[in-house]
Amino acid sequence: MKQCMKFFPLLALVVISLTGTATVKAATGLNPPVKLVWHYYKVTNTCDDAEAYIRHQVEKFYRNDTSIAPKLLRLLYSDCMVNGCDASVLLQGPNSERTAPQNRGLGGFVIIDKIKQVLESRCPGVVSCADILNLATRDAVHMAGAPSYPVFTGRRDGGALSADAVDLPSPSISVEESLAYFNSKGLDVLDMTTLLGAHSMGKTHCSHIVNRLYNFKNSGKPDPTMNTTLVSQLRYLCPPRTQKGQTDPLVYLNPDSGSSNRFSSSYYSRVLSHNAVLGVDQQLLYNEDSKEITQEFAAGFEDFRKSFALAMSRMGSINVLTGKAGEIRRDCRVTNANYGA
Repeated sequence: MKQCMKFFPLLALVVISLTGTATVKAATGLNPPVKLVWHYYKVTNTCDDAEAYIRHQVEKFYRNDTSIAPKLLRLLYSDCMVNGCDASVLLQGPNSERTAPQNRGLGGFVIIDKIKQVLESRCPGVVSCADILNLATRDAVHMAGAPSYPVFTGRRDGGALSADAVDLPSPSISVEESLAYFNSKGLDVLDMTTLLGAHSMGKTHCSHIVNRLYNFKNSGKPDPTMNTTLVSQLRYLCPPRTQKGQTDPLVYLNPDSGSSNRFSSSYYSRVLSHNAVLGVDQQLLYNEDSKEITQEFAAGFEDFRKSFALAMSRMGSINVLTGKAGEIRRDCRVTNANYGA
C-alpha cells in the first residue's frame, strides 16, 4: 500500500495461521470503498502541520493524565461503531448520542475541543472533528505503548443522532452475540478479539459486572467462569446493588496495569486464566477462533500490536463521510447550522 494520495484497493480475505495449528479467516486491509488519504491535509496543502498540532496537544494532556488513552479509545469506539466515524458522538444536546445509557461515563471531550480550537486558529474550517478524534486516539494510545499505526484522513463530520440510535451492546453478551455485532459493522473475529484488547486499560462501573459477582443468570451465585480470587477482590470493591441511588464505583478493567494505563497483552493472559473483569472478555474462550487468537496474543505482544494497528484502521474506516458529504464543523460540539446560536 503506497503512502501517497491513493484510495484503498479492494483487499481480499486471507487465512492467517495461529499457533501453528489453527487457521482463522481475517481481512488484511480496509473494506472498500474507502476514499481516505495518507496525510490528507498535507497532500491537499490545506493544513500541512495538522497532525503535528494534534500530536503536540495530546502530548501535553498525556503528561498530566495518562487516562486520556483509554478515554479516547472508548470515545472513538463509541463513535465509529454506531453510525460510522463521523464524530456524531461529540455533539451536545438533551437527547444527543452521548446521553445514551451505553455512553455513560464517556470522557475525552475536553481534549478534542481543545485540539479543535487550536486547529481553527491555524487552519479555519479545514480539519474535521472525525479526523481529530482518530488521530488523537492513535497518538494517545501510542504514548501508552501501542504501535503508531497509520491513520488515513479526509473524513468529514456527520449530523446529530438521538440517544435511541445508539446500538452499542451490553458488556455481558455472549461471544457469538459479540461477533454478530462486529460482523454487522464489517469487522471480523480477528478485529473483535483485537479491539477487545483495548480493555487492557481503563475502568468500568460496578453495575456492569455486579451480576457476574452475585447473581449470574439469576443463579444466586457468581459466574462460574470467573476465578474465585477475582470474585472476592471485586466483591470488596463492588457491593451488591440493593438500594436506589446507590453509588456505582469504578474498577480497573485490567488490574495488572491499573492506574498506569499501559497498553499491554496482559489482558489476554487474564482471559486465559479466567481473570477477565467483563463477561464479554471472558467469553473469548468460548469460540474456537477467538480462543486461538487470545492464546496467540498472550504468547506474543508483537502479534497483538500488529493486529491492533490493522483493527484500529479498519474500525476507523467504517461508514466514513468524504468529498461533499457531511461538513467540517467549526466547533465539534455543534453542527455548523447551530454554530454561534
